[in-house]
Amino acid sequence: MNTSIREHIKDMVAQLPHEPGVYQFLDRSGKIIYVGKAKDLRKRVSSYFVENREHSAKVIVLVRQVVDIRHIVVNSEQDALLLENSLIKSLQPRYNILLKDDKTYPWIVIRKEPFPRVQSTRQLVRDGSEYYGPYGSISTQRNILEFIREVVPLRTCKLNLSPDAIARGKHSVCLQYHLGNCKGGCVGAESEAEYKEHIDLVRSILKGDLRPVRRWLESEMMSAAEELKFEVAERFKQRLRLLGDYQSKSVIVSAKIVDCDVFTILPDDDVAYCNFLRIRHGSIVAVQTVRMTTGVDTTEEELLSTAIQHIVENIAGGLAKEVIVPFIPSAAILFDGVTFTVPKRGEKAELLEFSLKSARIYRAEVMKNLEIKNPERHTERLMNAMQKELHLKHQPRHIECFDNSNLQGTNAVAACVVFRDGKPSRKEYRHFNIKSVEGIDDFASMREIVHRRYSRLLEEGSPLPDLIIVDGGKGQLSSAYGVLRELGIADRVPIVGLAERLEEVFYPNDSLPYYLSRTGEPLKVICHIRDEAHRFGITFHRQKRSKNFIVSELDSIKGIGEKSRTALLRHFRSVAAIRRASTEDIATIVGDAKAKIIKEALK
Repeated sequence: MNTSIREHIKDMVAQLPHEPGVYQFLDRSGKIIYVGKAKDLRKRVSSYFVENREHSAKVIVLVRQVVDIRHIVVNSEQDALLLENSLIKSLQPRYNILLKDDKTYPWIVIRKEPFPRVQSTRQLVRDGSEYYGPYGSISTQRNILEFIREVVPLRTCKLNLSPDAIARGKHSVCLQYHLGNCKGGCVGAESEAEYKEHIDLVRSILKGDLRPVRRWLESEMMSAAEELKFEVAERFKQRLRLLGDYQSKSVIVSAKIVDCDVFTILPDDDVAYCNFLRIRHGSIVAVQTVRMTTGVDTTEEELLSTAIQHIVENIAGGLAKEVIVPFIPSAAILFDGVTFTVPKRGEKAELLEFSLKSARIYRAEVMKNLEIKNPERHTERLMNAMQKELHLKHQPRHIECFDNSNLQGTNAVAACVVFRDGKPSRKEYRHFNIKSVEGIDDFASMREIVHRRYSRLLEEGSPLPDLIIVDGGKGQLSSAYGVLRELGIADRVPIVGLAERLEEVFYPNDSLPYYLSRTGEPLKVICHIRDEAHRFGITFHRQKRSKNFIVSELDSIKGIGEKSRTALLRHFRSVAAIRRASTEDIATIVGDAKAKIIKEALK
């Protein structure tokens, strides 16, 4: 930013009022690149142009591009929130939160037509039809539709059932009528008023209230029984049984929590995921997650406010009277008669955790798709996340992890696994037989293998890793770090130690652990690295232990030399086979005298 532009910005900021309003930043081309709201315009805008170490990289980049400022004064903070939301939608500024609905969710629609059909759809058409959902899973939506059609008699045909068409007798009944799944509205056997009663039952099911359906089924069953129509009564009894099965399989939250909506936010670097749950009559009847870019200098509170406004505009029926949230968003002032609750414990807090879990699952699906479609971008994002989470100077593209393995001081071995770009590079894995350590001494073993590994890399001129991970906590870390100092590479290669609790990471010369985020991808990568180190080390240890056990068992037999052992193992393949063999069979290989000795010893 040159001097003239800096002075121009300084003058404009000085002229801003201490009033609520909306501000807009423009670049050299005159394009609006950012829109924000403020309770006090001058204080908020001036904060961008004051040197502050807490400014993120995005804020710094944004400020460098600003050459002009516009503002709009409004009467209240609520008006500023509404105006900001409207401007962002119409202008789509580059550095604002941009909502990205990557997924089209399934809905259930009650069509606006004579004798309305109840169908599945992914398209919301503002034609007066009623939409229920969205449903986070197509299987959930399909199960609800199947249940409705089994319990409530509805038409499934595409016929035009206008009063005129029915009066002229244009239609005839189909197989569904004869099966009892439809009452024959197409031929006047059922009036539109009677059909509407069935649609009201469907509405109650979709809202999560099964009580009207149960009362109707019980009433119809009793009426049929009184009229001695036992087959009809049995049909309604079966439908009641279906109702019980459906209710037991539905997601019941609590008898105490009747109607509420739940929102949670899951920030993740430059994107965030907002999950929405709709609870009606104690059941979860809708789940939706939206993905957003986070924009510049955006707080979790602003992300949640934007997401709530977006979701509310696209759902039927508006918000419930109670909304459960992790914190009170500024958007709360827009909804009269709605109480926003921040629970600390109990069933409502469990609902928040369930919602957050749904957001994590959705994020995992998005990340998996991203990795498939654009693996380079996914890798770059993962490496940036690991660099940030582990406080590294460079991306950890090349990671090596060490793990010791021994059984009561015998067959001591170690493993080194190598990861590149967050994935195992198995051809670079290495095994180590511990040579200089007697008995159990994990610290000395770690010193030996780290020295052997990196002294060799230095001699060969091979590149060093971007990160070394030592499995074993502070003691193991100190041993390995001491070797790096001796080799003169302690300042060239960062090293961390993993404690027993996976999210705890130790750094050299720091007695307190650093806790990794349990929800971030870096922890998953580190967990994968540790598992690979364990697996690779234990596999080698078992192979060596098994080999030594076979040799030592035959070695312990006095009078049986190496030549005899080799001949026996070559013929029988294993000690177990030798043990099962008869004395005569063994004698054919080593003679009668040795065969008797071996057979007696292996007992």
